Amino acid sequence: MEREGDLWRLSLPSSGARRYADAQIDDTRGLPRRKHRWRPPLRLSLRARFSHSASELVGTAGFGFWNVPFGPGRAMLPALPRATWFFFGSPPHDVSLAAGVPGNGWKAACLDAGRPAALLWAPWAPLVVLMNQSEALYRRLWPHVQRALGVSEAVVPVDLKRWHHYALEWRPDGAKFRVDGRPVLDAPVAPRGPLGFVAWVDNQYAVATPRGRIGWGLLEIPEPQWLEIAELEIS
Repeated sequence: MEREGDLWRLSLPSSGARRYADAQIDDTRGLPRRKHRWRPPLRLSLRARFSHSASELVGTAGFGFWNVPFGPGRAMLPALPRATWFFFGSPPHDVSLAAGVPGNGWKAACLDAGRPAALLWAPWAPLVVLMNQSEALYRRLWPHVQRALGVSEAVVPVDLKRWHHYALEWRPDGAKFRVDGRPVLDAPVAPRGPLGFVAWVDNQYAVATPRGRIGWGLLEIPEPQWLEIAELEIS
């Protein structure tokens, strides 16, 4: 990680898939989740670009707010995920929780799996997975589960190698995402605070689908890659 003025560069060297590699800035290190800093209402604004296009970037990357539900080197017990952020995942990453939205790529996204409405579905999870094997039942059932999980997602169709301005307005009753001033997602539900800020690029992938596919792994980085962030402001 390098910093020059208001410009941050989060860099990963080329590497194999045997070891986790991560370049990250955050304000959550050493803090229990209840002491994370950020609650709505607030606005995140920054400019960002990547070294590679969406078809070439490897692993996951992004910026925004989350509750650090798990991860390498974390001493806390795992928690149900909560996040509002811009998120990238390269294949085979596949977290397809929003009906009609790909499970990978560059997206704006909200999720709050700890909502009371979501917890009511927990005892029925095996049955939901079984029913989702049928396309017809999936189309009828999953939108209800998606709403309970507070899941909203939208693909962000931009050239990642070019500078873009990203803005996230996080409110108690939802969140609005804009890129270069244009709205890309208006989420009707947003996670509760407190959450921590994070910006990162790493070499992992995850799989979690309504039809029961679960997985995690590390990817080879064939050449150095980076995320640059400038004019970062949280107000």
